[in-house]
Amino acid sequence: MDEAGFHARRKADREAKAAFLRGKLGGINAVQPMQDGQQNEQSALPAAHEYNEELHDQHPEASSAYAMPGYKPPTHATAAELPGPGTLAQPAPLPESNAKRRMLPHLQMMTGPMLRYDTVKDGIYHAFLMIVVAASNSDTAPIPPCLLLEWDASAQHIGFEHQFEHLTLSEQEKEEKVNRRAVAGLKIFTYYGLNGANDFWRFKIEVPLSDREEEIFYSINKGPENSFFVPARNQNMRWVGHSCNGFSSGVDTAAFNGPDPLWRDVLRKHEEKPLHVLIGGGDQLYCDPLTMEPEIAPWINEPDPEKKRKAPLTEDIRLALDRFFFNKYCSWFRSGAFGQAIARIPMHNICDDHDIIDGFGSYDDATQACPIFSTIGARGMFWFLLFQQFIVDEIDGLPTTFGQHPSKSTIIGGPGAWIPTPSHSFLSYLGPQVYICLLDCRSERKKDQICSRLTYDRVFAELRALPDEVDHLVMLLGVPILYPRMGLIEKTLESKWNPMTLAAKMGLMPSAVNKFNKDAELLDDLNDHWCASLHKTERNWFIEELQKIQLDRRMRVTFLSGDVHATCVSKLFTHSKKIEPRVDPRYMLQIVSSAIVNTPPPPPVITMVSTFGKKKHKTLHHADTDEELIPIFETDTDDSKLKQNTVMGRRNYVLVDHHLESGELGWLIQVEVKQGSGTTKAYGIQAPPPGW
Repeated sequence: MDEAGFHARRKADREAKAAFLRGKLGGINAVQPMQDGQQNEQSALPAAHEYNEELHDQHPEASSAYAMPGYKPPTHATAAELPGPGTLAQPAPLPESNAKRRMLPHLQMMTGPMLRYDTVKDGIYHAFLMIVVAASNSDTAPIPPCLLLEWDASAQHIGFEHQFEHLTLSEQEKEEKVNRRAVAGLKIFTYYGLNGANDFWRFKIEVPLSDREEEIFYSINKGPENSFFVPARNQNMRWVGHSCNGFSSGVDTAAFNGPDPLWRDVLRKHEEKPLHVLIGGGDQLYCDPLTMEPEIAPWINEPDPEKKRKAPLTEDIRLALDRFFFNKYCSWFRSGAFGQAIARIPMHNICDDHDIIDGFGSYDDATQACPIFSTIGARGMFWFLLFQQFIVDEIDGLPTTFGQHPSKSTIIGGPGAWIPTPSHSFLSYLGPQVYICLLDCRSERKKDQICSRLTYDRVFAELRALPDEVDHLVMLLGVPILYPRMGLIEKTLESKWNPMTLAAKMGLMPSAVNKFNKDAELLDDLNDHWCASLHKTERNWFIEELQKIQLDRRMRVTFLSGDVHATCVSKLFTHSKKIEPRVDPRYMLQIVSSAIVNTPPPPPVITMVSTFGKKKHKTLHHADTDEELIPIFETDTDDSKLKQNTVMGRRNYVLVDHHLESGELGWLIQVEVKQGSGTTKAYGIQAPPPGW
């Protein structure tokens, strides 16, 4: 479960109360414009022992770019919200001459560049790049910013000339053997803060696949150059899956060397052999500190549940929400090794609760529907789509025909349950043999629903229409669909006699209940799970439908999830008789990889989850299907023998590659060897191709 631990919650609760009493609310300072060339600079972070208050000024976290002129409450930041220190080796810096290149015309960058992968269609690689600039100090009229792409022209781009007239090279390009393409930016949104207008510029990237892998070099307005890689025409992509890219409140970030260690490991892997895409499984940042914003904190601290539900949405609160999300995203997406990674490796992400607010969608209907809480969800989803998918519905529309959206991988589903935005799922090419479906499990979520039938129908229709040569389908779900059951804990926490809830009501353990509806603190995490009592029927039906698609289309389905701050692997398989996995049409793996930044659960929690995982469940026996955890962690990262060999409580990410000779999809879970070290040990498992 996505839970920082009892002591961390108590610490965060004490800090919030102390800040409230001191009148120091907020945790988030305004992001300042980046210095010219800063988006590509790499500087070492201070060592852990050098951590001090000056770090607050070096890494401002969000919102004092107050949208209300004249109002600047005292800023307050906790260590838990600061990009952490570290002494690990950095990736090689860019050449000094490149870093000193200045943009002409000038752009005052707020964050970026950020790359986002879309898909490959008809042999054309589709992606986007986005930057955010301070409009008043940027020269964008009458000519918009320009993205220059350059790549080797000597490779064979067979059969694409009719689609790309600009593939006819100029005489200079023929001599230099280089393709150069200029792409004009499209302004898709403007955010107005105290510092004025901040413009979001999106650039469409289209590159024809060739007979070899290509490094694509890019620059904006002749500024610093960077690059990313596109695969060869017949190459399956090499990619990373990650989740929980931030710290929960109350966590001692210095104890983990901050957020950078595993992202530096990802960058090292990229230097060794190119990565093509970063798949984010949710919680790419943690937006929970918005509850400390000065306009929102009084509502959070309102003790009367009825008053809280009926509290009106004021203009101050609405502006504060956008202020928070803008500054939080700008700060987090440009900082540290993660900021470097998304400028070199295109990302493709789904939304989970912390991208909005803890537990959104899993509270009771009255809480979800109240004006302030539903607006938190609406604005959180807007900023997720803008900053992580580079999508603005008012600009891009909501076409329900697959492939007609400007982002060609987009599947528009049913209307949001508590927000005005419909479901946005994605189906993307990862190679001739591999596709991935990023299922939106947040927009339509309620206590008794994860996705609507409309969304399922549209997604299933596109899965059934995948090319015949596809052998592997990865289903990206924020929360694991195969995971040890927490039914007993769920029932205990839901009980009105729950001792923690009673103690909280008596004022003895206030941190034992959540801030929104005073339910037990862990209950929203449990209600989020597919195996929660209210979701179990939908979960079983979903699995059975995917089994039908797997059997009919002869493609192996593998689930990838995060959320729980631990890693494990489970499997579905035929119950009635023993069948070799390759020829078992019910065989599916569940890879759980979490967290790349956040703290793991305490060891007793890992032991409890491992123990629950030993229990046999008959919930899918009617479909001749069984499930169990796979003991892949026989040894610890120091090679010592492990008693609990099914669940690992260390920071991690997963490296995925297709093995052409065997047809297997290889999964390497990269587990941090020692907390904060940034070095990893790989634990591998293979998803077999369909053999029936």
